[in-house]
Amino acid sequence: MNLAHTSLRQLAAALRAKTLSSRELAQSYLDRIARMDPQLNSFITLDAPRTLAAADAADVRIAQGDTGPLTGIPIAHKDIFCANGWLTTCGSKMLSNFVAPYDAHVIEQFHAAGSPLLGKTNMDEFAMGSSNETSYFGPVKNPWDLAAVPGGSSGGSAAAVAARLTPAATGTDTGGSIRQPASLCGISGIKPTYGRVSRYGMIAYASSLDQGGVLAPSAEDLALVLNTMVGFDARDSTCLERPAEDFTAGLDKPLAGLRIGLPREYFSDGVSADVANAIEAALKEYERLGATRVDISLPNTKLSVPVYYVLAPAEASSNLSRFDGVRYGYRAKDYGDLTDLYERSRAEGFGPEVKRRILTGTYVLSKGYYDAYYLQAQRVRRLILDDFQQAFTRCDVIMGPSSPTVAFNIGEKTSDPIQMYLSDIFTISVNLAGLPGLSIPVGFGAQQRPVGLQLIGDYFSEAHLLNIAHQYQQATDWHAQSPALAKA
Repeated sequence: MNLAHTSLRQLAAALRAKTLSSRELAQSYLDRIARMDPQLNSFITLDAPRTLAAADAADVRIAQGDTGPLTGIPIAHKDIFCANGWLTTCGSKMLSNFVAPYDAHVIEQFHAAGSPLLGKTNMDEFAMGSSNETSYFGPVKNPWDLAAVPGGSSGGSAAAVAARLTPAATGTDTGGSIRQPASLCGISGIKPTYGRVSRYGMIAYASSLDQGGVLAPSAEDLALVLNTMVGFDARDSTCLERPAEDFTAGLDKPLAGLRIGLPREYFSDGVSADVANAIEAALKEYERLGATRVDISLPNTKLSVPVYYVLAPAEASSNLSRFDGVRYGYRAKDYGDLTDLYERSRAEGFGPEVKRRILTGTYVLSKGYYDAYYLQAQRVRRLILDDFQQAFTRCDVIMGPSSPTVAFNIGEKTSDPIQMYLSDIFTISVNLAGLPGLSIPVGFGAQQRPVGLQLIGDYFSEAHLLNIAHQYQQATDWHAQSPALAKA
C-alpha cells in the first residue's frame, strides 16, 4: 500500500484491520516531510516525539476497539489554531515565540477523535494574503511548479496536501483562503457555512468572516474530516447549535435534475482562457451526470472586493490591537515608556501587509469616515447576500471558477496589492454572505498548473455540495492526480 496516496477511508480500514499501525503511518509522513518539505516550506513547526506519542495512544485505542473514522490518522493543522504546548505563530514575527497554553476547539475535536497532530503548516501572516508570500517564515512553493505560489492564506496546508505530506489539513477561509489555494494546488477544499466550525482558539483576523475548514485530495476525504471539525462550542458566541450531521451519508446520491446556476459575472473577460476551458469541460461532465445549466446574475459581485477590503481590515484593526508586546508575543528590546513599547513592538513585529490592513481598518473606523466607508460597506454586504438568495430560487448550486487564473509566479504580484486582492474576486462574496463554498480540481491550464471549480450552496448545504463534488470525482480522476514531486 502506497500510504501517501491512500484515501482516508482506506487508511482507517487498514488501521482497524491492524495491517497498519498509527505509529507506522505517522512516521511515514514525518519521513516524507523531512525529505520533501525543504523544497516547499509548507510546515512551520514539527514535533516528532509528540506526534509519535499521540500515534501510540491511538494504537492503544484501536487495540481496545475504540475507533472512529480518523482514529490513528495524523492530520496537519494551519498555524492559526492554538494547540497546547505547540508553537502557534500565525505566520508572524509577532507570535514567533508564542507557545499556546490551550487547545482550540478544532484541535480538541481532533484529539477526541484520536487523530495525532502531525505539524503546524505555514500561512500568510495573520491570514492576510492570497499567495503565502507574507509569512515571516518565508513563502511556500507550489508542488506542481516550485516557481509558483500555492495561494493563500492556507497555502502551507494546500501545498502539504498536494505533495501528499499529510492525508488532510485544516485551514481557515476569510475571503477564499481555503478555496483559492485548493484551486491553485489541484486539491479539494471546503469552507462551511459561517458558524458551523467554532472559532475558539482560532487566532482572529476578521471575526464576521473567518471560518475553519478542510483541505484534502477528494470530496469524500473532506466529508470525513468535516464530520470531526463541526460541532457546537458555547465558548464561541457565533458557533451554531444544530443537530449532528454525517456529511458522508449522501455522497452517492445521483445528480439527475440538479440545476447549476452560472452567474454571468463569473464568466467575464477577467477569467483567463485556460481556466474558462477547464471549467467548461467540467460543466459538460456535470451535464452528462444529469445536471442542467441555468443562467443567473449576481450583480453586486464587482463590489465584493472593495466591500471586503473595508470590512476585513476594520475588524483586523480591532482584533490585532491585543498584540502590544506586553502579555505575550514579540517585544521590542529597546523602548522608553509604555507607549514607545507599544509602537516599537508593533512596528517591528508586524509585516508590511498586516500594517497596511491595520492602517486601512483604523482609517475606515475613524470619526468622519465610519459612515462613509464602514456602514456603507455593511449595506452593500446585505445586497450581496440578497443576490445569492434570489439566485437560489432558480438553482440548486452555483458554479464558476475558484480563481480567475492558474497559480502565478512567486514575486509576480507582491508590488501590486490591488492585483493580488483581485485573485479572490470569485471567493470573497461567499464569505460576505456566510455561505458554504467548495473547490475541486477540474484540469490544468497554462504551464500545467491546476484549475479549480467553485461550488457555492445555500446555508447548511455542505452535504449537498460534497455529494455534487463526489459524483464528479467518481466520473473523473483530476483529484487523484498529484505532482511529480509527490511521487518521489
